[in-house]
Amino acid sequence: MTINLKEKERLDELQRNGYKIIQNPEKFCFGMDAVLLSGFARAGEGDRVLDLGTGTGIIPILMEAKTRAAHLTGLEIQEESADMAMRSVALNNLQDKIVIVQGDLKEAGTLFGAASFDVVTCNPPYMTSNHGLQNPGEPKAIARHEILCTLEDVVSQAAGLLKPGGNFFMVHRPFRLAEIMVLLHEYKLEPKRMQLVYPYVDKEPNMVLIEANRGGRPRITVEKPLIVYKEPGVYMPEIYDIYGY
Repeated sequence: MTINLKEKERLDELQRNGYKIIQNPEKFCFGMDAVLLSGFARAGEGDRVLDLGTGTGIIPILMEAKTRAAHLTGLEIQEESADMAMRSVALNNLQDKIVIVQGDLKEAGTLFGAASFDVVTCNPPYMTSNHGLQNPGEPKAIARHEILCTLEDVVSQAAGLLKPGGNFFMVHRPFRLAEIMVLLHEYKLEPKRMQLVYPYVDKEPNMVLIEANRGGRPRITVEKPLIVYKEPGVYMPEIYDIYGY
């Protein structure tokens, strides 16, 4: 299918099933955190998956390639990002598997109904409004700072949207880990699996991947650390595998 690119948009290869994605580097492009989340998240055959704050649709598209989920939905509040996501879905001929909905994450329960999904994923804004916020109306600021939604909004909506026994997958920053765990417990999402991501073996972690189960029993598995770079510009083998190189 031929899709016309708008001004300043580009087409990026995803190294999976020949899929491509439309992005505008002046707005916001997906990062490694989204790719790592798509590799960490799990979806079984027949599962219905929702990605909260999907941006340009990177996580649903990658998870369609990596899992046997029956259907994936991406929810995005920003019109330009949602439009790019919709056109990327069409470009890859995935209209039967992926739907992009433009709407507010805080109203997801109303949009989709309670207990509608087996899996919910989210790569939310990491920073609170106190963390060096500039130009709050810009797409990059909205993607990085809690301007239009908070961490509690994400967790509470995920809890309501998941079926009993369903799983929530999120990538975030380690400095907010205590807050994340408190909120997960508060909304009856039991942390089940966690993995810290380190840029280099001798550096502090800069990402954390978390899986929580709705109504699950207390027990968490901490997986071995994921190291990104062997040396500057050279990924570790696990990262090449996640990217599909």
